[in-house]
Amino acid sequence: MIKRFIDKVLGKRRRSKPAGAREPVRYAKRDHGIDRRDISHAALRTCEELHRAGFRAFVVGGAVRDLLLARHPKDFDVATDATPEQVRGVFRRSRIIGRRFRLVHVMFGQETIEVSTFRAAHNASSDEDSANTDEHGRLLRDNVYGSQADDAIRRDFTMNALFYDPEAEEVWDYVDGVNDIRKKRVVMIGDPEARYREDPVRMLRAARLAGKLGFSIDPATEKPIAELRGLLSNVPEARLFDEMLKLLLSGHALECISRLRSLGLHTILLPALDEVLRAPESAKFSTLALQRTDERIQADKGVSPAFLFAALFWFPMCARARELEAKGARPLAALHEAMDQTLERQRKTLAIPRRLDGNVKELWLAQSRFEQRSKAKAMRLLTHPRFRACYDFYVLRAEAGDASVEIAEWWTALQSVDDDAREAMYLSDDGPKKKRRRKRGGKTSGGAHTDAASDARDDGVDSDSSTNGQLPT
Repeated sequence: MIKRFIDKVLGKRRRSKPAGAREPVRYAKRDHGIDRRDISHAALRTCEELHRAGFRAFVVGGAVRDLLLARHPKDFDVATDATPEQVRGVFRRSRIIGRRFRLVHVMFGQETIEVSTFRAAHNASSDEDSANTDEHGRLLRDNVYGSQADDAIRRDFTMNALFYDPEAEEVWDYVDGVNDIRKKRVVMIGDPEARYREDPVRMLRAARLAGKLGFSIDPATEKPIAELRGLLSNVPEARLFDEMLKLLLSGHALECISRLRSLGLHTILLPALDEVLRAPESAKFSTLALQRTDERIQADKGVSPAFLFAALFWFPMCARARELEAKGARPLAALHEAMDQTLERQRKTLAIPRRLDGNVKELWLAQSRFEQRSKAKAMRLLTHPRFRACYDFYVLRAEAGDASVEIAEWWTALQSVDDDAREAMYLSDDGPKKKRRRKRGGKTSGGAHTDAASDARDDGVDSDSSTNGQLPT
């Protein structure tokens, strides 16, 4: 569809327009081929209601780009000449959010449409209290409203500056974005160095868009990145995490990370990633994890960020645990300390929410339990709330050569047979039972024991098990 559109329109009547042109090229439905039925009903309703109230409104940005590429957009944004307060007055179920960028979220059932007001480029200010940028040029506030042309020019890449008018069914292009889509290239609007200084996260977006869409990065757009990538250290960690999560869950994580590495951005975001991808054994495991994540996303299946982070940091965590053991730490203590240190190290640059820590640690701790195949221990693991994720993690390790294929197959078979067959599969208890040492002074309240083995079982690891048998060598 996009090829037919480009050949027909650009070949006959398209003229090159420099970035910053003030009059848009308007493409009719017969030229762009976008079907209204592919657009979210909530986005159409938002535009219709704003039109009815006397305002202009367009579907904008990545959704228009994806529709032109015959992709199905996941999100639809709307841009309008109405101010946030005016938009709020049109929609009862809406709210104004943000300080740096004031937006309106309009709710339709379970779907939320993000509505932004046309903005102009910020003006430099000599007043330190009202300055729009910091000392590095990073944009701090962007609430200067302007025209639709202003709004197109202040967006990041030409492919993201396209507007679709649902009423006239036209695509409006101010910055030659359609031509750049045809050439499969990521092009920054305006001076790339200045735009990266305004928002360093744009460097990550360039890598993500190139990897996700299979586009090249325009040489002028790519050139400043090597010099300016250090500016990412000035970006709030939460923003970096959000952008990194978009990259990892784009459905093309392998390609995106490859672009990050080629641009030298991975050492800032994922300090442990380079060492992981250099070592053959860890590279295979991490690559498989990214491939499986991409496959699930492309098949519209759910994915867990915790699973992916657990996979990416598994080898660095294991290496740290072995170092601590070599220094004399007990295996279980070394494992817990290594988990904490690995996650904390990554959190210094990428604000992985602490709410994910528990899930990541559960996946790591459960790995040793797959070695234990007696009835009691196997049944206990099968009833683990996150057994399936822990099992998938172990199978992935086995596929990468980091765990026993025979044990992985045993657990796969155990889940598919009836109770009688299971009874025949269970192994005898793992070694002779050890007599528990009672705490001095007799039993505690209720007869419970507080020995180390009991504490370890609560954590999902036997106190007498060494990490040497569970961690990669």
